[in-house]
Amino acid sequence: MSGQLKEVRNRIQSVQSTQQITKAMKMVSAAKLRRAQEAIIQMRPYAQKLQEMLSNIISNSDGDVSLKLAEERPVEKVLLIVITSDRGLCGAYNSNIVKLAKTVIEERYQKQKDKGNITIWNIGKKGWENFSKSGFHTDDTYKDIFLDLTFENVQAASLAAMKAFENKEFDLVEIIYSEFKNAATQEFIAERFVPIPRIAKKPGAKNEDFIFEPEKEVLIAELIPKILNTQLYKAVLDANASEHGARMTAMDKASDNANELLKTLRISYNRARQAAITTELTEIVSGAAALQG
Repeated sequence: MSGQLKEVRNRIQSVQSTQQITKAMKMVSAAKLRRAQEAIIQMRPYAQKLQEMLSNIISNSDGDVSLKLAEERPVEKVLLIVITSDRGLCGAYNSNIVKLAKTVIEERYQKQKDKGNITIWNIGKKGWENFSKSGFHTDDTYKDIFLDLTFENVQAASLAAMKAFENKEFDLVEIIYSEFKNAATQEFIAERFVPIPRIAKKPGAKNEDFIFEPEKEVLIAELIPKILNTQLYKAVLDANASEHGARMTAMDKASDNANELLKTLRISYNRARQAAITTELTEIVSGAAALQG
């Protein structure tokens, strides 16, 4: 009986130690989430308006400007930029992104996959580890961006993707990431990067009247790369905030589960202790009765 008590006591201590870790990780993630959330909330309206403006300009150009990054061509080679996290312990966050990427490949690009024309650039170690083990053609050049998350580092990946598209190494580039909604909710998205999507014109709708200063060709050549850089940076900031939100939620649930487990273990411990005391009393009474008899 004493062995059983010791085993339950050790389990209680182990769960309590784990609970202290999960609570600490929750607090750390909450602090990081606050900063990440502020960054994406400030960036999102700016990036969305730039993207909307770019699509309008491209849609109304009507071929009067040479736009290599908006060139639609038959899709033979595809690049997916998959943004995951560097670390785990954030629930199903990473697995959901990987699952979405594989679903996109199966539903949209199965022919390209069969020909070996799917390339994956990973931002975040967890995605790279998964796709490498799954046999996909991956590139780890940009997987460590989260170790030093700056606009310049993300810009390097964006410019490389644009250059590869212009050189016809890829015919289409998509970004797969999680859009931050709140600490408990993320929306997993597959979004086209290049070629720049055009907005379908409604019947009878007039063209947007833009005044270009300087010349249209010069302005667009300068504007498009900057807007695309911002688009990828927004996706990375979204993913960063989503990761911390998912980890904070997961650690909170883990702490709650530890509480429930501790309640069960303490009941078991008290029952075992009560049984041990009852057994000892029975033995003492039996011994006393035997001596008197």
